[in-house]
Amino acid sequence: MKLPVIKHLTQFIEENDEDFIIETIDVLESMTEIPSLKDEELDVIGELISNMYGALEVHKLVKNGTEKKEALNSFMKRVLGSIDK
Repeated sequence: MKLPVIKHLTQFIEENDEDFIIETIDVLESMTEIPSLKDEELDVIGELISNMYGALEVHKLVKNGTEKKEALNSFMKRVLGSIDK
C-alpha cells in the first residue's frame, strides 16, 4: 500500500463518490480470474485493489469525524502493525 495513492483516491472519493471505487474494485477482482494473466500483472492488480480498499477505510474514518491527516496516519499504522505481527 502506498500512502500517496490512498491519499489521492480518498480525495477522489470526496470529490465524486465512493461507488466509483467500489465498482472499480469489482471490475479488478473479476479481472484476476483471467487465466492468461502473469504473476506480475496480478501483483499490480492486487496492489491497486488494496490501495482502493485502504482509501475506502480512510474515507469511512473521515466520515465519522476523524481529521483526514489523522485518518491516513491511523490507517497506515494499523497496516504496518498487522504486517509486523
